[in-house]
This record gives sequence, structure tokens and C-alpha cells, in this order.
Amino acid sequence: MKADQKVEAPAGGGSKKLIIIILAVVLVLGAAGGGAAWFFLHGKADAEEHDEAPSKKKKSKKPAGPAIYEPVEPFTVNLQPGESGADQYLQVAFSLQVADAETQEEVKKNMAKVRSRILLLLSAKHAADINTPEGKIQLAKEIITALKEPFEDRGSPQEIEDVLFTSFIIQ
Repeated sequence: MKADQKVEAPAGGGSKKLIIIILAVVLVLGAAGGGAAWFFLHGKADAEEHDEAPSKKKKSKKPAGPAIYEPVEPFTVNLQPGESGADQYLQVAFSLQVADAETQEEVKKNMAKVRSRILLLLSAKHAADINTPEGKIQLAKEIITALKEPFEDRGSPQEIEDVLFTSFIIQ
């Protein structure tokens, strides 16, 4: 019997060693996972702070002071024919809210391109598409997208923040 007990004792000790090894592996993996999570969460925040610092030196996203608006002269455009096939027109006037005085000057200097882009965009619309408040909001987003494109090849995009309609008549 004593021989049997000695044989069982190492087996019991081996299972304890196996449990200790498994627990050690689980702890190491948990610590590695926690460290990785901390690194990615805090590392990303630190990287964003470092990335924001140079951009603040170049241009401030929100300058202190009142908003800057650049009015666009009213113009009239033919819309796509409606269901009845009758010609429809849109007379629209609006102001662009720009990020800074530099963007305002760039828009003023390229007003012909601004008007051309908007005329091309509007002439592809149907009155039913832009007659609702949701349609006007979508149109404003499309105008912003069209005007953010650089005016010159390899130029920097304009910082257009909003389009504010001052007149909107469909006939």
C-alpha cells in the first residue's frame, strides 16, 4: 500500500503544478491584454494631443470672435423638369460661413468658380428634391462638399463651415 501512496502523491503534485502553470499563463495573458488595452486607449489620446498641437499652430479650427460670412449674390437657375414636364426655376441667395479671413479672401477671389460649381449642382436638381426642409439641408451639405474642393490643382481645400440660405424661391 505504501508503494501505491507514493505513486499517487506525485500525480497529485503534478496536477497542482498544472493548475499553477495554467493560472500563471492566464495571469500573464490578462496582464498583456490589459496593458495592450491601456496602451491603445491612452496611446491614441496622447497621439491625438500631439497631432492637434501642430495643427493649432498652423490654423485654429475655431477662431475667437464672431463668425465670418461671405454673401453670394442671388442667381437664378433652371431646374430639371418636374413630373408635368414644365420648366421650373430656382432663385436662390445665401451666405457662406467660413473658418477664417484667409478662406474668405480665397472665396472672394474665386467667386466665379464658386458660382459655377453651385450652378452645375443646382441645375441637376428637381424641385421636389429641394422643396422640403430636409431637401434644403441636404442641398446645403452638397454645396459645402462642392466648395471644399480646392480651387487650384494641388491646392488646399477651403474651410467652408455652413451654407445659410437668405432667399429660396422655386417657380
